Amino acid sequence: MPFDPTTRPLTPNEARVLATLMEKARTVPDSYPMSLNGLVTGCNQKTSRDPVMNLSDAEAQEALDSLKLLTLAFETSGNRTTRWEHNFQRGVGVPEQSAVLLGLLMLRGPQTAGELRINAERWYRFADISSVEAFLDELQERSAEKGGPLVVLLPRAPGAREPRWAHLLCGPVDTSISGSSAGTSTGGASSATAALQSRVDALETQVAALQATVQRLCAELGMADGMSPPGQD
Repeated sequence: MPFDPTTRPLTPNEARVLATLMEKARTVPDSYPMSLNGLVTGCNQKTSRDPVMNLSDAEAQEALDSLKLLTLAFETSGNRTTRWEHNFQRGVGVPEQSAVLLGLLMLRGPQTAGELRINAERWYRFADISSVEAFLDELQERSAEKGGPLVVLLPRAPGAREPRWAHLLCGPVDTSISGSSAGTSTGGASSATAALQSRVDALETQVAALQATVQRLCAELGMADGMSPPGQD
């Protein structure tokens, strides 16, 4: 039976941990599966997160343990460090494109189809907005046998050109407060802002990948923290 948020919705901490695992699996594959420390850093990023959170190691570990019981995450053995992977697509029973959209909604809050397409660039490249809308419609019309709807289209906020979508993995959303409380106010990110955030995300990804490469090379060469190998000045 696929994960059913109407029976056991995710907590905000669980959603953030799960979505961060989903993001890093696609954007920083060299650092995936993730250690607890790396996961906490990803959960608490100041960019591409709505809301910004400040999870502790204990809170992230508690969320991982709960996700493991829900078969949405599992641990793997690493080099002296426990690492974690997500099992979202299989656990929820959705295709990759739908998983990408749900992951972005968990990380960034309610978004329009256009914003989702822009923000998905590093995860999955949708051909056009209509393809994004098609997968959102499927998620909204998901049958009860499969666990019920996983997204809802919020009423268009005053002054906004397009309505935004919200996920239902943490339970029902009050669509009567589709303004600032639901992340749909006119002061929300525009397409230009979303594009700028995408560039910042890409730079963060490149830095993280370089750090992972340096650490791996240091380990292979017997170097510690970038210092020279033993026996050399």
